[in-house]
Amino acid sequence: MDLDNFKNRSNTEYATNKKLVGKLKKTKGKILDEIFSISHDTAFSKINCLECANCCKTTSPIFLKTDIDRLAKVFRMKSADFMDQYLHRDEEGDFVLNSAPCPFLNEDNTCLVYEARPKACREYPHTNRKNMHGILNLTLKNSLICPAVYEIFQDIGKDFRK
Repeated sequence: MDLDNFKNRSNTEYATNKKLVGKLKKTKGKILDEIFSISHDTAFSKINCLECANCCKTTSPIFLKTDIDRLAKVFRMKSADFMDQYLHRDEEGDFVLNSAPCPFLNEDNTCLVYEARPKACREYPHTNRKNMHGILNLTLKNSLICPAVYEIFQDIGKDFRK
């Protein structure tokens, strides 16, 4: 995966994708969810996350209390100690990682805590879920992080640019 090339392409297409989001907001909810679901499946049939891991290298998931407790248990730590070592509150008050890349990212792009990973990691990039209307702006931001999301926008955009 050529992340430099992806970064250039995604930045170049950002304004176009932002206009696309405006058009997508006018699409009925269930139809929009279906459009994203189909494009999600297509993109992930071609893209292997283990060749990229850009999300793990550049951003932090939000850690819920249940995520913190589960991961603390994996490391045989108290939840408070896990939080002290790995997390801080961001400007919205959410618990996020202290640093990037993720401290649980292995050299081969696998995840040290894969089975216990946070809910946000399990669901990322959130492009095959219900109520895509509610996260279109987040999905647009994710098009700059995740090559699959970028490809999803490219795929969906073909139909909306006609």
